[in-house]
Amino acid sequence: MQSKTRMNVYFDPALLKQVEALSLRRNVSKSAVIEAAVASFLSADASERLEAVFARRMDKLGRQIDGLDEELAILGETVSLFVRFWLTITPPLSETAHASARAKGAERFDGFLQTLGRRLATGDRFLKELSRDVDSLRSDSLNSDSGRANGDPA
Repeated sequence: MQSKTRMNVYFDPALLKQVEALSLRRNVSKSAVIEAAVASFLSADASERLEAVFARRMDKLGRQIDGLDEELAILGETVSLFVRFWLTITPPLSETAHASARAKGAERFDGFLQTLGRRLATGDRFLKELSRDVDSLRSDSLNSDSGRANGDPA
């Protein structure tokens, strides 16, 4: 058995409470917690481990940003297709119809805002629904294709 040398050190009370809490959680002595912390601090590869932690975090953030980029592209395409479709099918209004169209438009826009508020409050998101719909269509397509491959009629 390797002998250890005793050392007396002073800790900030808050830090000592953290050491005590960790030793209780891990069911080890406070000396073992301190020894592991000092060994980690003095080890040559501590900076490499820290760099690896940062690299993993940066990779995760990069994937999240990629997902946001895709969602933003979908939103932009959706809005542009809607505007193009709406401009294509909507005939111009006569001067006499402008006032009633504005009033009806304001009423419909208020309804839209109320619906939007409800959806945001419940956490429903169009892109989540869209991805669920696309996923279900893909799985239905795969199931029907595998059924045909097994000789099942379509």
